[in-house]
Amino acid sequence: MSRILTVVAAQVRPVPFDPAATLQKFEEEVRMLRGGFPDADLYIFPELYLTGEHPFVRAPAGYDENAQPIPGPLTRAIGRIAKQAGRWIVAGSIVEQVGDSRYNTAVVFGPSGRLVARYRKMFTWRPFEPYAVGTQAPPVFSIPNVGKVGVMICYDGWFPEMARSLALRGAEVIAHPTLTSTPDREEELVMARANAIANQCYVINPNAVVTVGGGRSIGVDPEGRVLFEAGSGEAFIPEVLDLERVQTVRERGTRGLNRLLHHVRDAPRAAFSAYDGLGRD
Repeated sequence: MSRILTVVAAQVRPVPFDPAATLQKFEEEVRMLRGGFPDADLYIFPELYLTGEHPFVRAPAGYDENAQPIPGPLTRAIGRIAKQAGRWIVAGSIVEQVGDSRYNTAVVFGPSGRLVARYRKMFTWRPFEPYAVGTQAPPVFSIPNVGKVGVMICYDGWFPEMARSLALRGAEVIAHPTLTSTPDREEELVMARANAIANQCYVINPNAVVTVGGGRSIGVDPEGRVLFEAGSGEAFIPEVLDLERVQTVRERGTRGLNRLLHHVRDAPRAAFSAYDGLGRD
């Protein structure tokens, strides 16, 4: 029996340096998606969308990226919007304030409006990204009677350990909010396919649209086939995912040949010895 998850990747443009106006735009977009795609279960927005972040443009005097504690006013507003829509929402990421530290933190809300997962970005884009480094593994959350979704943020996708850790904890879909306006978006499209192939899961990678570059959101199936690749303008891309397809590929192998996650689990410890001594925790 099929386990169907209909997602919408939101390739959207913030209101530059205006978090309040961007939040209002977000609410209008969620309302539009609820009416325009009534069968969609999950909406995925880009990294740092709700901050009004706008790369390569000098922020005006007085700009405040609206860093907040979690829970706080912003997450309560997002939860209210999710509850009104009755949908799952990966609201991209926001700037979380914890004492004197700020984190680039992904937030996920359920149809009840409850915060069901959050994740502080582990691989911040140094030296360009000013936020503190998260130390907790990226989360996997369950959509009842459908399946499991993992979350990582932008530059995390360059590190194969991140997607693999999600897959080994059962993720059948990886929601991967991104804010990339640089030429390395070309490489990110390759890595989205590689992460899907290596972990035999769907990857949905919405990118923001900004003044300089951006866009080219991508969705990939468990064997690496491209489901969609958007252009450079704002777009809402729906896709119907059959999560039983993930289990079939994992059990029978990519093209009926390669049962990657089985082989990873059965591998001798020496296969991972290069990781011995890495990490700072």
